[in-house]
Amino acid sequence: MKLPVRLREEAEFDLAEAATWYESQLSGLGNDFLDSVLEAFEHIGGNSEAYPMVHRSTDRALLSRFPFAVFYRVVESEIVVVVVMHGSRHPARWKTRT
Repeated sequence: MKLPVRLREEAEFDLAEAATWYESQLSGLGNDFLDSVLEAFEHIGGNSEAYPMVHRSTDRALLSRFPFAVFYRVVESEIVVVVVMHGSRHPARWKTRT
């Protein structure tokens, strides 16, 4: 069963900030980043158990093309994305949101 994916407000901000940065580096790269994230959301929605639990009940999915991770929780009948974060950021940043 495919679960809907919902982003918390902070995760939406993370996503917009990263896409804006990539777009400033190369025209079209921001859209490529967003496509990669949406692809991850699709996979998470259909296969949420495929990714490792990294903290409490928070799982992590790595993007294939970009050095970012999607941290999410399965809450009742939906996926809640709590943070979209660059891999080099300190883990305490996302743990405070869980």
